[in-house]
Amino acid sequence: MSQCAKCLMDSEVGGIEFNENGICNYCEEFDILINANPAGEKGQLLIDKVVGEMKTIGKNKSYDCVVGVSGGTDSTYLLYILKNLGLRPLAVHFDNGWNTEIAVSNIKNAVTILDIDLFTYVVNWEEFKDLQLSFLKASLPEVEIPTDMGIRAILYKIAVKEGVKHVISGNSFRAEGIVPQGWGYKDGKLLEGVQKIFGTQKLKTFPNLLLFKYLYYVYLRKIKIVRILNFMDYSKEEAKKLIIKELDWQDYGGHHFESIYTRFFQGYLAPVKFNMDRRKVTMSALVRLGKLDRDEALKLLTEEIYSPEMKKEDMQYISKKLGIGFDEFVGIIGAETKSFHEYPSYYPLMKKLTPILNWMNKKKILSGFFQTGKFSR
Repeated sequence: MSQCAKCLMDSEVGGIEFNENGICNYCEEFDILINANPAGEKGQLLIDKVVGEMKTIGKNKSYDCVVGVSGGTDSTYLLYILKNLGLRPLAVHFDNGWNTEIAVSNIKNAVTILDIDLFTYVVNWEEFKDLQLSFLKASLPEVEIPTDMGIRAILYKIAVKEGVKHVISGNSFRAEGIVPQGWGYKDGKLLEGVQKIFGTQKLKTFPNLLLFKYLYYVYLRKIKIVRILNFMDYSKEEAKKLIIKELDWQDYGGHHFESIYTRFFQGYLAPVKFNMDRRKVTMSALVRLGKLDRDEALKLLTEEIYSPEMKKEDMQYISKKLGIGFDEFVGIIGAETKSFHEYPSYYPLMKKLTPILNWMNKKKILSGFFQTGKFSR
């Protein structure tokens, strides 16, 4: 197994390549993002500029922007930052039925202390449950696509309703790294296709984000996704200390462990079934920035983050909540892994359009139209 000479990414990671110095393509892309998204004084100038835009557009409106909240570190800290920048954000929570009590408490404490309005979208559980089962049966690495797509669609919809042009995201490539495309590709056609193959219900209420709707939001309504944390020297650990002190925030014990379903994905499905240890990605980012010693990071990778007891407890809870027997659930998650390439999606089309869209972005013809976010191309 080959391993990057600089970070923790290795040949087990899909799409990895190494240059003549043994440095992986994810490190190279990380450097590109660093140059394109400066922190420090330059980053603050860019933040001040977009904050000014939000305040101008938000004048005489109830809010300046909308922001998704989960009760996790990033979104809670983001609320604190936005409030201190003098903005009036509307916090939006996508309730998919899997919240822990800690997550609910964290959201409530943050919006109450900061005096921020909260809108909660509650899914149709029977429909959403069927959709989640479809993705488990599809055996795709990213079983969280229903939640991720639903969140994005609702944020766009609320932005249009409130007349704002900015959706604030809590993603930070400095803190989270660059996720390989095969670990998290998602689009509305893929979601729709998987449901048609494995589902038993039609998606009548679920807020999917098909291409025409995406074009409407981004091109016609000109709604931008703003990743403010990308322009800051963001430290998740320092953020935790601050929100614990200022917002009565409680730690939930692991990356995205604020949701029971996501905890099972991050703790077991991703690293064990799909051989996708997300810690390689996040710790690689810290190693590149000199915030974590590489040898220490390699040692941390060997530590257990999800106990057998928690795994068994979560599997029993999830199978019961999904309405299937434990043995059937074990059989579903034990099926052979698949790739999103095996299902219908917009990927072939987007691959062909990528050069054109990148050129249009560069010329600012469709600024913000093609955004890869934290995922590798």
